[in-house]
Amino acid sequence: MRQRSRGRATLAAVAAMCAVAALPGQAYGAGGPAAYTFDPKAEAVSGAVVSTDATELTAGSVYRSSIKFGQKLYYRLNLEATTNAYVSAVVVPKDDGKVAYGDGIAISIRDNSDLRCSSENAHFESAEYPRPIAAYAYRNVNKGSSGCQGAGRYNVLIERESEDTSGRGDWELEIRYASEPQLAKGGSTPTEAPENWPSASPEPPTPVKDNRRHGGSGYYDATSLETGEWRDEVVPGQTLFYRIPVDWGQQIFATAGLGNSTVPDENDYVSGALAMSLDNPAHGRVDNASPMSYSGKPASMSLDPVPPVAYQNRFASRSSVSAMRFAGWYYLSVTLSPEVAKPYGSEPFPLTLSVKVEGTAREKPYAGDAGIFGVTQGDKDMARNGQSGPQAAESKSSSMKLLGAAGIGAGAVLVLGLGGWTLLARRGQSAAAAPAGAADGGQQHPYGGPPQAW
Repeated sequence: MRQRSRGRATLAAVAAMCAVAALPGQAYGAGGPAAYTFDPKAEAVSGAVVSTDATELTAGSVYRSSIKFGQKLYYRLNLEATTNAYVSAVVVPKDDGKVAYGDGIAISIRDNSDLRCSSENAHFESAEYPRPIAAYAYRNVNKGSSGCQGAGRYNVLIERESEDTSGRGDWELEIRYASEPQLAKGGSTPTEAPENWPSASPEPPTPVKDNRRHGGSGYYDATSLETGEWRDEVVPGQTLFYRIPVDWGQQIFATAGLGNSTVPDENDYVSGALAMSLDNPAHGRVDNASPMSYSGKPASMSLDPVPPVAYQNRFASRSSVSAMRFAGWYYLSVTLSPEVAKPYGSEPFPLTLSVKVEGTAREKPYAGDAGIFGVTQGDKDMARNGQSGPQAAESKSSSMKLLGAAGIGAGAVLVLGLGGWTLLARRGQSAAAAPAGAADGGQQHPYGGPPQAW
């Protein structure tokens, strides 16, 4: 009986483990404006107001920092002679902070003599409401250049640009540092950007049957998309993030649209109601669409055409072309102005995203693993399933737990079977050793004592 009870308990525990492992993940539904989701692996770091006090950043790492009104902060890089380095900064103003047209950040990488290697600005412009905006700077190895080359110390300078009428609260920063893989040997290094590329907008994508996708709240948990027309909901003041895998030789096109308001007899005009941005895998800005106005009727906006992904795009003078320099996840963010709530209410608005990736994927130009600057089969699977990075990791972890629980269950069944076989074998041995008088239904205990029923 004890053996049987233990077996039942073990099987019950295994069943419970399997049931927990098989539970589906919770749905990520549209709700009120969510705070920006910072990467949980981000390391806290303080920028220095004096360059010699700057903290060193490590390639492949993410950091959290903050910047005050009018402040300039330094961070440090130690670069090898062959390193192509990219540092991005996402600025996140507080929801109740006031921002103006010219507010934003400037980020630059500078050598030890303060020569600027590259810089980029990100401003709120005509969409004058708090939302995450990003910019990046880089040091690229260029044999034809005399500046910003060679190994040594480099400084990253992040400057907050604010008008006198702007809010004085701190802005949070999410900083990433990525290094680009080395080019494959044996090929010639291109030095000029292509002059001609397809610029006509493509035919709309074929409608997708299951086309509900809810955007994430940051680059970290951005929802993966592939070519298709996708439906979502956005509330005033909310920023939604999506990501699309774009391989070498491929182009990306995107359009965002709002449905009509259901508020009766309301046609108030809200300027800059919807803002949309496209960023590359290093979180550098590719393009900002002109903010769309809204008057309660269906309206849409599109990104300007950008070239196919190519290594030589980096030599272009236009930033929207230069930013299409590597493959990987391209990030699409959409923000609905909080001002829309005044005439039309704070309920979710229907949002449509039309995304199309065109072109045949080509070989990567790098030697070895491309890292974040490439597209894998796993990336394509996530885009097809509409998963964010954390959701895909959780799904993989749950599958491993389920396999582990199944293995424990199989082991428990085997142990129970062996236990039952051993018990039967012992009974057979006892029966063979019993005295002849046992046939009358009672038996004397071998060591004395009252008869027992077996």
